[in-house]
Amino acid sequence: MFKNVLVGVDGRPNGRDALTLAHHLIAPGGKLTLAHVRAGILHPSHAITPGMLEEERQASHELLERERAEADVAAELVSIVALSPGRGLHEQAQDQGADLLVVGSTVRGPIGRAMLGDDTRASLNGAPCAIAIAAAGYGQAPVPITKIGVAYNESPESKMALALARELAEPTGAVVRVLEVVSIPTYAYTGAMVPPISENIDEMLATANERLSALKDVHARAVYGLTGEELAEFGDEVDLLVAGSRGYGPVRRLVLGSTSGYLERHARCSLLVLPRGAAVDEDADDEQDADRADLSTSPA
Repeated sequence: MFKNVLVGVDGRPNGRDALTLAHHLIAPGGKLTLAHVRAGILHPSHAITPGMLEEERQASHELLERERAEADVAAELVSIVALSPGRGLHEQAQDQGADLLVVGSTVRGPIGRAMLGDDTRASLNGAPCAIAIAAAGYGQAPVPITKIGVAYNESPESKMALALARELAEPTGAVVRVLEVVSIPTYAYTGAMVPPISENIDEMLATANERLSALKDVHARAVYGLTGEELAEFGDEVDLLVAGSRGYGPVRRLVLGSTSGYLERHARCSLLVLPRGAAVDEDADDEQDADRADLSTSPA
């Protein structure tokens, strides 16, 4: 479970979707922070109009207070000035040492899917913590997380995803389902002397299923197909899909690679993407700007 959770809210349903999902992912006694991102002095007209900045600040604080009251949660509130919501949340997650950032799906996303807008995706790429994307409409029709899916391929990142899924499932007895997608190697299409494709598929599936059978206390299976498409469809079977992200360098960061990036656009349930599991943490000594991260109130 997560102990330091940051949730982006904006007064719209997608922010409430995120807050509802965060409720299921935070550990008992964990720190919950609600954040609202505003333009502040970065907006030209705000910077030159007398009183506009204070009005915006006050409106942001009132929005945060209202969201906390409606959700009936104990949470710290922070109003952030940034060029974009994604960038502001990215920086706040780093400043407060959050281990999970929860956001809602873009309003352009189909109902029941997890999807980020282009600007938010670009800003959150490289975030210092895990990111959860609530499926559209989750706040209006919340369901307990009774089935947790894991995108698995025996990589260190997928093993981290499985470990987290087990941890999340333990308090409620949720079922953990694991899916591994196998594909034909590129060399099979080069004309090299290899067995027929059907034999390759059967052999790879048999090997993968044998390997998966060693995983205890989970429902695991392997399928053949395109990784992103099969995992996205897997979302129909689970309430939350957990996936690892591609890593670069020694720093623990979340990087949306081809598969996690595809899932972020097409997953059919709420999605949780983990950063790479490096032992080295990036130095987080950046000073907070008083206007960019203005703590509104203490925990309720």
